[in-house]
Amino acid sequence: MSHCVVRWWMAILLGGAWPAVAASGEEPALATTLRDYCVECHGQGGEINGEVDLRTVGQAPVTMGEARLLQRMLDAIEHREMPPPEAAPLPAATRSSLLAELQQRWQQAVQLQSSTGQAPMRRMNRFQYHNAVIDLFQLQCEVFTLPERMLREHQNYFQPATGVLPERVIVGSRPLGKSQLIEPRLDGVAAFPQDLRAEHGFDNQADHLSLSPLLMEAFLKLGQSITHSPDFTPQTVGIWDDFFAPPSATEELSHTLATRLDPFLSRAFRRPVDQSTLDRYCEFVNRELQSGLDFTAAMRSAAAAAIASPRFLYLYEQANQGQPPEAVSDLELATRLSLFLWGSIPDDRLLSLAATGQLHAPDTLRGEVARLLRDDKLKRFCDSFPSQWLQLERIISSLPDPDRYPEFYIAKYRASMHMMVEPLLLFEAVLIENLPLKQLLDADFTYRSRLLDAWYAADSATAPGAADSASTPPAALPGQTEVTTLVFRRQPVTDRRYGGVITNAAVLTMTSGRNRTQPITRGAWLATAIFNDPPPPPPADVPPLPETPAAGEPALTLREQLTAHRQRADCRGCHERIDPLGFALENFDPVGRWRECYDNGRAVDASGKLFHEHAFGDVLQFKQAIVAEQARFARGFVGHLLAYAVARPLEPSDRLAVDQILAATADEGYRLQSLIEQVVLSEPFRHKYNPSLPSTTATVNPSATPQAAP
Repeated sequence: MSHCVVRWWMAILLGGAWPAVAASGEEPALATTLRDYCVECHGQGGEINGEVDLRTVGQAPVTMGEARLLQRMLDAIEHREMPPPEAAPLPAATRSSLLAELQQRWQQAVQLQSSTGQAPMRRMNRFQYHNAVIDLFQLQCEVFTLPERMLREHQNYFQPATGVLPERVIVGSRPLGKSQLIEPRLDGVAAFPQDLRAEHGFDNQADHLSLSPLLMEAFLKLGQSITHSPDFTPQTVGIWDDFFAPPSATEELSHTLATRLDPFLSRAFRRPVDQSTLDRYCEFVNRELQSGLDFTAAMRSAAAAAIASPRFLYLYEQANQGQPPEAVSDLELATRLSLFLWGSIPDDRLLSLAATGQLHAPDTLRGEVARLLRDDKLKRFCDSFPSQWLQLERIISSLPDPDRYPEFYIAKYRASMHMMVEPLLLFEAVLIENLPLKQLLDADFTYRSRLLDAWYAADSATAPGAADSASTPPAALPGQTEVTTLVFRRQPVTDRRYGGVITNAAVLTMTSGRNRTQPITRGAWLATAIFNDPPPPPPADVPPLPETPAAGEPALTLREQLTAHRQRADCRGCHERIDPLGFALENFDPVGRWRECYDNGRAVDASGKLFHEHAFGDVLQFKQAIVAEQARFARGFVGHLLAYAVARPLEPSDRLAVDQILAATADEGYRLQSLIEQVVLSEPFRHKYNPSLPSTTATVNPSATPQAAP
């Protein structure tokens, strides 16, 4: 009996059903390696850990359905998550050959797929709509208040054309409350509900931006309220003279309407307006005039109809003309680029380059990326991407125990209004100054207010090793009177325990509970935001850890309490990934200040091993380990950036583009503007997969107009 037949019979006896061997009678090398090292825990005898069954991988010709599984396998082996620590490691030669075979098979699976994912037709989110209306009318005020803008600019500190962020900036932040929401805006205009972040990413993701009949009706009313607001006047509307002002008596009306509506509608609809649409809008204005409205009022109605039209509200691209994927048109590329970096519709220059077919040329596209990065409207990218990437909205609901942390509360305000600003200003500086991505991990500078200076200085010590003083906070901190605007100053980071987007008070506070830190939450945040490798949700029947030990129970450290969770087979895998990340930050208390001991006197143990490879004893060594793995951080960051840019979750095929972006920027340290440029030049950004739908499928026609529109 042959060796293969023996293995087949053994598999049956053990409860498995080993697939047929290769036609040659010999098992493929990939399948042999998986059987020898992986199948025992991932398929044999019905044991399928992590919902991964590897019994069939490598046994038959590759299929496109394998791409995600193969990518997970590559990541697990590359990052030394598999085999697990308690198992014997793969021999070096076996590991190298396994990675090569998996990489080859993964590339074959990806080639069977579309080379780009599909971003379905979607509406603008609230942030994009607001910006688009401002740019269309050249408004000198806000349309409506946007609470999602967490960092508010004062005195025009944000000037990217200078290439530097000023040493001193004055800002406001959302937790300052109503004082930050009182701003010049159109009276009588109410915002539609905020769009929430998708579970897999950002608030611009296509599969989350539907348009219900009720919301469509709201958009109709919204358009009217904008153009008929008492603040919609020549003083606030930049295009007033060119669009709304009555023509002179010598001008021919039909010519006037056409010459005014044509460029306006082309900007609103992000493509040259066709003659039939232009004629309908001209006829609409004529009917309004015949009903007794004056010229300005009629043009207000036409403008209101335009911003309630599906052509304005919907972000859509024409269906593929041939076999998908194919390059987006220049006009579609202009919209993608403007939405990515300005959160708005393209300006006249972008539309002009697109209309003449010049935009897609690589040199032209690079030049436009550079131009958009120097424009003040880049602030909108900073108002949207970094806060969502870092999940900073969580700091809004952070409520540390006021009895233990009274200094967190400043009358009706909180210290979080200062905390959230620090990582956002760091991001803005790294972007404007085109610094290496490493500065986000282990920054050598930061921006702090007087309150934050005192906050970090009021930790348990100025250096590791001092006694805990968390129980004796200062009665008041400098800067607690700053509750209208906040002054932040650039300063070097002299204590490397702090600084960067990981070890700042905002992140450390928002990932803690009222009375204690939450290492699992911190670890999950690091895995998700920093490495773009989110853990699955925990089982529903796992009880939360008690805030305090029960009477008579020993005072355990958090690490000791979490040991019980690790005993469950369905919890162990995730804990092995996220626990070392979370416990690396355990020296920071629930409000982000250093401590050496817990309240019970037990010493904090922040040691661990990053990715089963880099041992660390404290947070400084942990940061050094992450910097040593900055290519992995860069991969995760580029994944976030690309998903935001293309407005959809990434597909396995997008990994090829991520690899190319990283390769093109590695030599200069993954500078942020260079990463953005390479994202725009990437295949997923410049191509679409938008197959025509069957004629029986009901779709929304962007060419249609609502009832109140022409």
